[in-house]
Amino acid sequence: MRLKFELTVGTTLLASVLALSTATTALAEYPDRAIQAIVPWGAGGGADGIVRKIMSIAERELPVSIFVENLDGGVTSIGINRLMNSQADGYTVGALTYDSVVTVPWEGMLPGYSLDKLDMIALVTTEPNAIIVGGKTNYTSYDDLITAAKEAEGKINVGIMGLGSMTHLTLLQLQESTGTRFRIIAYPDGSPGQKEGILSGEVDAAVTSLGDFAPLLTSGDARGLVEFSASENPGFPDVPTSEEVGLDLQTGSFLLFAVPTGTPDEAKQVLGKAIETAWNSDEFQDWARKVGVTATWMGSDAVTGFAMDFQADVFKTLKELTDQGILE
Repeated sequence: MRLKFELTVGTTLLASVLALSTATTALAEYPDRAIQAIVPWGAGGGADGIVRKIMSIAERELPVSIFVENLDGGVTSIGINRLMNSQADGYTVGALTYDSVVTVPWEGMLPGYSLDKLDMIALVTTEPNAIIVGGKTNYTSYDDLITAAKEAEGKINVGIMGLGSMTHLTLLQLQESTGTRFRIIAYPDGSPGQKEGILSGEVDAAVTSLGDFAPLLTSGDARGLVEFSASENPGFPDVPTSEEVGLDLQTGSFLLFAVPTGTPDEAKQVLGKAIETAWNSDEFQDWARKVGVTATWMGSDAVTGFAMDFQADVFKTLKELTDQGILE
């Protein structure tokens, strides 16, 4: 019995050592296969462009490729669900935007979802909201639009990204500040729907970011009337800031990257370093300025606190608007 016991202990100890050695070796070799980057919005939008650009640069720092997959729908909830339920091994990373942090949990669109189901590794951009109109409309300035809205109350169509979205809150704040009322048209698929609405004439204006509409702004199919920012956008210096039009309103969204909770620290560090190197590159910085996106860096040590605080602040605002009957 004693010999059998010693043999069992020795075998167990050897198995444990081998398992630990195998796990350590596997982790040391990370990454050894392609990494998936999930975009919870459709192809062609602002978030898609940012993710594809920064990941195309980041993969140069890695021995493997990063492939981007668009999982559109449910105001980012479909993409979040895939990310949240992916294996926590460092081979799946996803982009989160305002709606991922606020709209989806506020509306209860994804049962079981909360920010603590994800580990955030970096914030890479912030994007002030703006008012954009079609290139063929008669609105050539912010004042033109506001004057028309006061004369035709509730008849000017403005596209937002979804009820309860940051663009929706921005429009509500604009109405309150200017004593206007617009007819709100929601596009749950985000900027692609807004673009179609602008080009088809379904909406007269849209609340979105200049970066999302960069190709249309450059081509002349759309024009920006105001950006809700304190500083001039280097990509579109002709678009006035809210301060320049006499408006006390600054709002916008952001894009950050996260992985499933429980992802090994080493994998998060490798991913974070590759993303940070890409963010710091002249290529990304120049691209961001060109398309009107603000390159903003926040590493893993700060981004989680930022997201939690941001969510709490907006939840408070949403509750106040709900209590007032402005939101249902």
